[in-house]
Order: sequence, then structure tokens, then C-alpha cells
Amino acid sequence: MALRHAVLAALLDEELSGYQVTKAFAAGVANFWHALPQQVYAELARLEKEGLVAGREVVQEARPNKRLFHVTGEGLAELESFASAAAKPSFLREDLLVQVQAADHLDTDVLIERLTERFAFAEAKAALFDEQLRTMRGGCDEAEFLLRGARVGPYLTCRRGRDFERANRDWCRDVVEVLRARREVRAES
Repeated sequence: MALRHAVLAALLDEELSGYQVTKAFAAGVANFWHALPQQVYAELARLEKEGLVAGREVVQEARPNKRLFHVTGEGLAELESFASAAAKPSFLREDLLVQVQAADHLDTDVLIERLTERFAFAEAKAALFDEQLRTMRGGCDEAEFLLRGARVGPYLTCRRGRDFERANRDWCRDVVEVLRARREVRAES
């Protein structure tokens, strides 16, 4: 997947400024695609030049003017083409996994500290995703929303982000338990 597809997908529901697209990335898309604000702005310029998005200037009082972007028919066709291609599996690159891989040769206390930090981060992020999911559902329960909600795609990707963070949290907890148990066994020997 290229950044272009993530930006096009972020613009499907409404006209957004570049700033709003970067906020949309931080709020929802970041669980599957990371981009810096300057990358998003540069991509919007490329997409507009290629005719995949159209922008219009909005004059604002007491603020600088802003540009709002929306997906064009050509942009929607680009997304359709992207969606029809087989998805390539992604690969996880994670510093913490390298550290755990080397656990037998590292300071266990330091590694447990890193895992505890990641556990807390994952738990907090999963809670944020849970809150986003509740907001998206409004007053509906999940089963009802999944059947009848207006836009299920953002909900499903947010749910994937939550599940990913829950898995990270649980894995960190399990690894800490293993490392502590191994440390105790070594201390008894």
C-alpha cells in the first residue's frame, strides 16, 4: 500500500483540509499507516496534480485561508484498482522483539522495564480505540452497528487497531511472567 491510498481513503466521506487529513491519520489511520504531516501534505499535492483529488480554497476571516480536498472520480477509480489487487502481507519490525530475542544475554530487569512500558502504552492505546469505537457506534451495540452502521470500514480498522494493541499488551504481560519465573529458577540454583 502506498500513502496515496491511505490519503484517498481518508477523504472518502467528506472534504478535508490537509490539517484535518493529518488529524484523521492520527485518530484512525495511524493503527495501520504512519505518516508525518509533511508527508501527507506532499501526497495531497501529488494527488491533486494527478487529478485524483481536487482542492478548493476557503477564505477565512482572522485565519489564513485553507484548502479543502475531496476525492475525484479518478481517485475513486484508483482506490477501486488498489482494492482489486491482492493484498501483500505486512511484516513486523519491532525493536522490542529484537530485545526479547536476545533476552538470554541481556539484563532481565531492564528488559522487564521495557516490556512493562510497552504494556502500559498498549493498554492505553487499546482504551483509546475502545472509546473511538463507542463513539462511532453512537447508541448502537456492536452487532447492530456492524449490520446497519453508515460506515463500517473505519470501524473495522479501528477494531483491528484495538485488537492489535490488546495482543501486544497480553504478549508483554506473558513475556514478563516468563522472564520473572526464569529469574526465580536461576536464583534458586
